[in-house]
Amino acid sequence: MLEKALKGSPRYWGTLIGLGLLMLLGMGFWLYQLVHGLVITGMSRDVSWGFYIAQFTYLVGVAASAVMLVLPYYFHHYKQFAKMIILGEFLAIAAVSMCMGFIVVDLGQPQRMLNVMINATPHSMLFWDMCVLMGYLFLNILVGWTSLQAFKNDMAPPHWCKVLAIVSVIWAFSIHTVTAFLIAGLPGRHYFLTAVMAARFLASAFCAGPAILLLLTLLVRKLTGFDPGDKALKRLAVIITYAMCVNVFLYLCELFTAFYSNMPAHIAPIRFLFTGLDGHYELVPFMWTAVVLGLGCLVLLIPTAIREKTPALVLGLIMLVVSTWIDKGLALMIGGFTPNPFETVTSYLPTVPELMVSVMIFALGGIILTVLWKIAIEVRVEVEGGNLSMVPPPAESE
Repeated sequence: MLEKALKGSPRYWGTLIGLGLLMLLGMGFWLYQLVHGLVITGMSRDVSWGFYIAQFTYLVGVAASAVMLVLPYYFHHYKQFAKMIILGEFLAIAAVSMCMGFIVVDLGQPQRMLNVMINATPHSMLFWDMCVLMGYLFLNILVGWTSLQAFKNDMAPPHWCKVLAIVSVIWAFSIHTVTAFLIAGLPGRHYFLTAVMAARFLASAFCAGPAILLLLTLLVRKLTGFDPGDKALKRLAVIITYAMCVNVFLYLCELFTAFYSNMPAHIAPIRFLFTGLDGHYELVPFMWTAVVLGLGCLVLLIPTAIREKTPALVLGLIMLVVSTWIDKGLALMIGGFTPNPFETVTSYLPTVPELMVSVMIFALGGIILTVLWKIAIEVRVEVEGGNLSMVPPPAESE
C-alpha cells in the first residue's frame, strides 16, 4: 500500500512540498538551538516548561481522537464509524509523533533522552510517560495498518487486531492520565496540584481531538470523493458536544474550589490568567478569548437544529479547538508556573526561534498525516469503487 503515497495530484505534492519547506525552515532554528542552548527560548529557571511542553500536553489530547471512534465501534458495534476509524488511528500516529518531537526539542540536547532509558526507574513519571506514548504509537500503527490491509484484501482483520484495538482504548486513557500525573505531582505549583487534573485532561482530549478529526474529515470530504457518512459525522459531533460540556464543568469546579475556599496560592495563578498579577497582563486577552469561544461553541453545538447545519458545525468546532488550545496549549503551562515559589511573577512568552522549532514539528506531523490519510482514503475508494480526486466529483448533467 505504500506505493499509493508515491503518486498523487499536484495539490497533494504541493501540500507535501509546502510542509517540507516549513520543516526545513524550522530545522534551521532547531540547529541554532542545539548550538546556543535553550537560552534562545523564553524559558527560565522559574518557567522551566514553556511552549514546547504546552504543545505536547495538547497533542496528547489530539491522539485521543481514535478512542472516540474505537470505543463505540468495538465495544458497542457502532458500524457507522467504519469509514472513519482508520483516519482516527492515523491521526493518533501523527499526534503522538509530534508529542515525542516536542519532548526531544524541550530536552535541549537529544542525547539526554538516553538518561530516561539508561537510568530507567518506576519512580519516574517521565519514564512511564515515555512507555505509554511509545506503546500507544505502536498499537495504532499495528492496528491501523493491519485493519487497512485486511480491508484492501476483502478480509476480516485477525482476532488479535481487535484485541489490540480494545487495549488501545485503555492505553489512550493511560497516556492522558500519566501526563496529567506528571504535571499534577509538582509540589509548590498550585495551579497544577489538583486531583481533577487527569479528569480535565481526559475531558479536553475527548472534545478537542475528535473536533480536529471531524474538521479534517469534513475538509477531505469537500476536496475528494471520500464520504464517511452523515450518520458518523453527526454522531461524532454529539460526542464532542458532551465532552466539551464536561470539560467546561470541570474547569468551573476548579474556579469554585479556589475562590470559595479562598486559598491565596490557588487563586493567584487564576487571577494572573484572567485579570493579571503584579502588572503582568500578557495572557488576559487570550484567556477571555478562550472563555468567549468555549461558551460560544456550546451555543452552536448543543442545539441539534444548529449543530446539524454544516457551516454552524464547522464554526463551532473551530471555536472549540481554539478555546481548548489556549487553555491547554498555552495557559496551562504558563499559569502553572506563575507565580513562582517566591510569590513573584516571571514573564514568559515564546520567542521566535521557539515558535519556528514548533512549526518544524507541526509540519512533520502534517506530512505524516497527509501521507497516511492519502493511503487510507485511496484504499477505501479503490475497494468500494469510485474516483479519488482533489475536487468534489461533478454532478451528473440531466
